[in-house]
Amino acid sequence: MELVVGRVAKSHGIRGELAVEIRTDTPELRFAVGAVLRGRKPRDRKLTDYTVEAAREHSGRLLLRLKGVDDRTAADAMRGMLFVVDSADLPPSDDPDAYYDHELEGLQVRLADGTVVGTVNEVLHSAAGELLSVRPEGAEKGEILIPFVTAIVPVVAVADGYVEIDPPEGLLDPE
Repeated sequence: MELVVGRVAKSHGIRGELAVEIRTDTPELRFAVGAVLRGRKPRDRKLTDYTVEAAREHSGRLLLRLKGVDDRTAADAMRGMLFVVDSADLPPSDDPDAYYDHELEGLQVRLADGTVVGTVNEVLHSAAGELLSVRPEGAEKGEILIPFVTAIVPVVAVADGYVEIDPPEGLLDPE
């Protein structure tokens, strides 16, 4: 399974630098000088390898210079490019309370009494923290957003295929 670790937001300057939105917990490893990134356009399946020549932080964004991307025109052509890794290449986490997004997607969401609430559709990352986007049980559309914090999601059983939630009053109410 392909996992996105970064996305080119725009070009920066005239020398081919790229402003990249980071989507990994280890940007210092993924985007290190000399690292090879696999990139593709959002609707394309063809992957291209890019070698990092320089990386620096600027105004909360990562700026990258890649081998072969030497001017603004080449950088502009990369807008929207997704940098991806194969989930099979990821090392197992040393932290028992840390999960990759793809490990959570598809898990059943249930209450402590066993009542099924739905299925984790996606993990959303925001400035306020992570949210589980849950497709309600029996629904073809719609979503319930559940903050992914221990107080609300006390049990994550990846091997057993479920997460248990203890929602505060009103979280699951449609109104």
